[in-house]
Amino acid sequence: MKLKNLWHSVVGWLDSSQIANYQTHTKKDGVQLDWQRSIPFIVFHLACLAVFAVGWSPVALGVMVALYFVRMFAITGFYHRYFSHKSFETSRPVQFVMAIVGNAAVQRGPIWWASHHRHHHKYSDTELDNHSPVQQGFLWSHLGWIFSSHNIPSRADTVKDLMKYRELRFMDRFDWMVPVMFAVAIFFTGRYLEAYYPGLHTNGAQLLVWGFFVSTTLLFHGTFFINSLAHVWGRTRYKTTDTSRNNFLLAIITLGEGWHNNHHHYPNSVRQGFYWWEIDISFYLLKLMEKAGLVWNLRPVPQEKLLENRAA
Repeated sequence: MKLKNLWHSVVGWLDSSQIANYQTHTKKDGVQLDWQRSIPFIVFHLACLAVFAVGWSPVALGVMVALYFVRMFAITGFYHRYFSHKSFETSRPVQFVMAIVGNAAVQRGPIWWASHHRHHHKYSDTELDNHSPVQQGFLWSHLGWIFSSHNIPSRADTVKDLMKYRELRFMDRFDWMVPVMFAVAIFFTGRYLEAYYPGLHTNGAQLLVWGFFVSTTLLFHGTFFINSLAHVWGRTRYKTTDTSRNNFLLAIITLGEGWHNNHHHYPNSVRQGFYWWEIDISFYLLKLMEKAGLVWNLRPVPQEKLLENRAA
């Protein structure tokens, strides 16, 4: 039976359309872990230890930071603010490109990501919330929910607007393809630099470890902190039906997502730092993309919403 379950997990990793064939989706399943699905996540963390074998270089560290930044923006600016909340508009080609960049963050495809995030907003901090630290505890909200048999399939009924795009459905079904190709590209970039620019003191293995495994693992936890810490640590400006908080530190490491209480107060805004002193790098980048004509109709925060339901 264990071999059969492992086989089903492998099939599900390769083709997520097969997941529904062996998973159940009752409420009680929300606390049942599919341990086989956690294997890649564990591998990523163990692979980070390879830094002691491959060493480091300024190039490797620079690539790590750059790929963290670019992919975090794809998650925050597009997976979250565009695919999940439709807080601005863009063209289909830009939508596709940013979906690929977001998929390279190894947080599955935009259909899966947006479907569960919309469900979170609908039931935030209630018994039906996917990842509430209030209901299931901090560790569950941070990463346990991802490996729940209940949450592994996409919730297609919540993202009918996205399901009409064939390329997004393909990415949702084979969400491993982009990360694998991305890792291969990083490795061979390192090999190229080693062969033609030896003065940079990097190589394929070094660039793969720092640029893919370390950078992606940091991305995992940076994003997951919004589900966990941002409902536990910070300040509450607005009275909402959940425990969302504003947190400056989380806003820095997630390019603006740390203004979580603002976001839960008015999730339709493209801007999560409601005031000029609330740093929101994703919003600044989206404004630059607007000036370049790549995105448009950025939805602001209505003036009345700034003053509505203020906490004491």
